[in-house]
Amino acid sequence: MSKYNVTIGMEIHVELKTKSKMFSSAPNKLGTEDEANTSIDAVTTAQPGALPVPNKKAIKYVQMAGIALGCKISKVSKFDRKHYFYPDLPKGYQISQFDQPLCEKGSVEINGRKIGITRIHIEEDTGKNIHDGHDTLVNLNRAGLPLMELVSEPDIKNAEEARAFCQELQRIFRYAGIADADIEKGQMRCEVNISLYKDGEDPLSGTKVEIKNIGSFRSVQKAVEYEIIRQTEDLNEGEIIKQETRGWNDTKQKTISQRSKENANDYRYFPEPDIPPMIFDDRYIQDLIDIIPELPQAKRFRFKEQYNTNAEILEVLIDDRYFADYYENVVSEIRDKKKTGEFKGEEGKAIKLIGNYLVNELPPLLTELEISISNIKISAENFAELIAIIADGKINSSAAQTVLNIMAKTGGDPSNIVEDKNLAQENNEEALGKIVFEVMSSNEKAVNDYKEGNERAIKALMGQVMARSKGKANPQAVMQILKEKLK
Repeated sequence: MSKYNVTIGMEIHVELKTKSKMFSSAPNKLGTEDEANTSIDAVTTAQPGALPVPNKKAIKYVQMAGIALGCKISKVSKFDRKHYFYPDLPKGYQISQFDQPLCEKGSVEINGRKIGITRIHIEEDTGKNIHDGHDTLVNLNRAGLPLMELVSEPDIKNAEEARAFCQELQRIFRYAGIADADIEKGQMRCEVNISLYKDGEDPLSGTKVEIKNIGSFRSVQKAVEYEIIRQTEDLNEGEIIKQETRGWNDTKQKTISQRSKENANDYRYFPEPDIPPMIFDDRYIQDLIDIIPELPQAKRFRFKEQYNTNAEILEVLIDDRYFADYYENVVSEIRDKKKTGEFKGEEGKAIKLIGNYLVNELPPLLTELEISISNIKISAENFAELIAIIADGKINSSAAQTVLNIMAKTGGDPSNIVEDKNLAQENNEEALGKIVFEVMSSNEKAVNDYKEGNERAIKALMGQVMARSKGKANPQAVMQILKEKLK
């Protein structure tokens, strides 16, 4: 089978979370309405005489996205009419942007490589067609929502990078607070443009195929993987790749031809006559730069440098801005406790524990309680106190699970919970030595087995000690005492 290289570019559409639609005061509910055609007005339905009024916040949000992605922010921009006829577009044209977008020439870093951003512009979303037998129904709740479109350079090299590109954009938009970008709810739509070429050929010489209807990040990767295999097999059999739009079928795990694209669509763009050009000065742009929060890549680098955060733990933390902020607040609290002497243990070990407990132990509790990290009942100070108790050996891992569970439900103080539930770990060597002696006296066979070279026998003795102490004995201290007495 011949080897081909792949060229991948992407078009990303994101619904912005403003209170109202792009060109009217109709509410923006991001398509979550239970009933069709309830979030509409005269502008949405294109009634005669209804005039569009641009949503200032939506424009600002697109520019914030551009700043976050290192784009040049246009000082002069305008809206254009993009003409095509479809039932979900009441006016017969879409208000979009053509030759003067809000943002141009940026990039996003994926695993050390920069993926170029060609442009970012704003437009209005369309309605939704619902096919019911021989009838087609139209729901205009989504029509007119502020829709940001981002076009990448054809810099993406493989399926994994395409997926990572989309995921990093979602993080950036969420960090900036401009969109939820929930791909499963259609608030973020990822479309792939893909072509193949041989070594020595122009990377842009292949026939471009567009893939739509992708409903998850996993499907982005799967669609690219499938299309590379499909095109490779067709080229090896001497077939010509058609320029077309294909849809991803998640059930069949394959792309399916939707329509041919032999010629470029003629949308007959011209400047929107009802909306004057927009002009932005340096002060306006600087004010936007000043409100951009620390973004995922910067936070990723800083956490690694300042806290030596494990790479796998780091990616989970960074994925959610609130999770990352909570982690940092807990770390700050544990450092304060170290300075004041409330925490006696090793700081680095405690910070590692914070990451492990936040990533591995806390999420199942949040799911069970149906809450997010942003409205968790456990204060950062109390979480740090729990970590200090664990790191200082005052409770074991089983007791820690119990305390964390109670804290998640009540927001209670961990020290009080440990005392109320009698969960404190037994660290007294004299008391532990007495229990060990009793266990060894009543388990002579296990003692002899260990002395004869059976290393597993000590675990049986350990289990007996833990059982007699009702799980409160410090395992490390017990193991040390056992080894000393078994010499």
